[in-house]
Amino acid sequence: MTTRRTIVTSATLLASASTLRSALAQNADEPKEADFLFVQTARGMTYDKGTGLLTLKAVSPVTVFFTDRPERIAGNMKTADFVPFWNKGKGRDSFLADPPNADISMVEDNLLRQVVAVLQSPVLKGDSLSYTIRVLKGKVPSRAAEVSVFIDVIGMPLTPLSYAGVARRAYRRAVIYR
Repeated sequence: MTTRRTIVTSATLLASASTLRSALAQNADEPKEADFLFVQTARGMTYDKGTGLLTLKAVSPVTVFFTDRPERIAGNMKTADFVPFWNKGKGRDSFLADPPNADISMVEDNLLRQVVAVLQSPVLKGDSLSYTIRVLKGKVPSRAAEVSVFIDVIGMPLTPLSYAGVARRAYRRAVIYR
């Protein structure tokens, strides 16, 4: 025999299960975030040790970005759209306030050289892109060829309220639906 208590308990359990199913379905549709690394390439470079100015010559008009596992996403954006990341936003959500590290790989006298540096104050003029750099490891030659700059953005959280965070979100953060 079914009592009123059994009916109320069953109805409550069914409602809870339905709510849980809806919540799980919504969570499955919620986006995940992925940190991106950026790569810029150039045919050559010059470096002025006195001013710390690194100039990439014949820089690619495209900056490549990618993520690590499990997302494994890759894409590209215009280099001209990447440069403004240094002058938008406040605090730790801005390359201006928290400049990224980079591995700069180049060929000097047929030898591969690598330098780790902090990139600051980019200026793009035509196909030349200049950064003021602070060298962390290695020695930067005054001239080199076949340059690749691997820019690390790990440790730069975005906030939904920051202008730079919103502007970068399309490039730095991927929306992944599973």
